[in-house]
Amino acid sequence: MTTRKTVTEILMQSPIGVLRLVARDGALTAIHLEDEPPGVPPEGTHPVLDVARRQLEEYFAGTRQAFDLPLEPVGTPFERGVWRALLNITLGDTTSYGVLAAGLGRATAARAVGAANRKNPLAIVVPCHRVVGASGALTGYAGGLARKAWLLAHERRMRGDDGA
Repeated sequence: MTTRKTVTEILMQSPIGVLRLVARDGALTAIHLEDEPPGVPPEGTHPVLDVARRQLEEYFAGTRQAFDLPLEPVGTPFERGVWRALLNITLGDTTSYGVLAAGLGRATAARAVGAANRKNPLAIVVPCHRVVGASGALTGYAGGLARKAWLLAHERRMRGDDGA
């Protein structure tokens, strides 16, 4: 017997635009950075979404440096491995796609790591914005490089480093 899973979505405003938070049953499954103003906002509430919204508001206010949420991203085993590795990058720090690939035991898989990063369904909470090019340059971010730069600068301010 298959149990039907309930999906609930909410929208929240943030300094980097509208975020669409998605939960399925007892876990957060996605945070989408919306480029277009939403038409009709999704209705409903969900305990996980309430906690996620509060934690994201604290993060943007500079009072939360780590998230404590039940996460259930949908992806391949490799993608999920990359996303787990992203959780180990310290607030405001960066690493390269190659270093991340090597840490996963797949030194030649930097492009595959980049592809998994692009598919990360849990922006901000699973910090794919902390991955940069081998030269340290900001490269690729599904939400746009301006958002990536903002998130990194925000995190550096939170930890007391202005990035200079």
